[in-house]
Amino acid sequence: MSATFTISELAREFGVTTRTIRHYEDQGLLSPKREGVNRVFSNRDRVRLKLALRGKRLGFSLSEIRELFELYDVCRDEKKQLEEFLAKLERRRALLEQQLEDIEVMLNEISFFANQCHRLLKDKSDRGGEKAAA
Repeated sequence: MSATFTISELAREFGVTTRTIRHYEDQGLLSPKREGVNRVFSNRDRVRLKLALRGKRLGFSLSEIRELFELYDVCRDEKKQLEEFLAKLERRRALLEQQLEDIEVMLNEISFFANQCHRLLKDKSDRGGEKAAA
């Protein structure tokens, strides 16, 4: 018999809440069996949870992760799966590189305005000091 897991065991193992796991189930990423009111997760569900959490860390949406799972479920052509995953990774990389560029621009603008404020404060302080001396 293959290993099975409770929702609490998986939550503990992966450091997520049981609510997260139920949400992933609602999104079609996991499909546990039922024993009465209890969910019984297979090793397949455990692996899919692990992959989904990795995908989330990489910035993929749950729908993108589901698409990859569906591709795997429907198409046993590993080459096609890898090509699709690679394409998703490249799109994600391009998006992150654009965000990084945008952040660098914003940081430069913040530094520019902060320096202007410091100069204005120094000028006011210097002029205030001159008035006090006069």
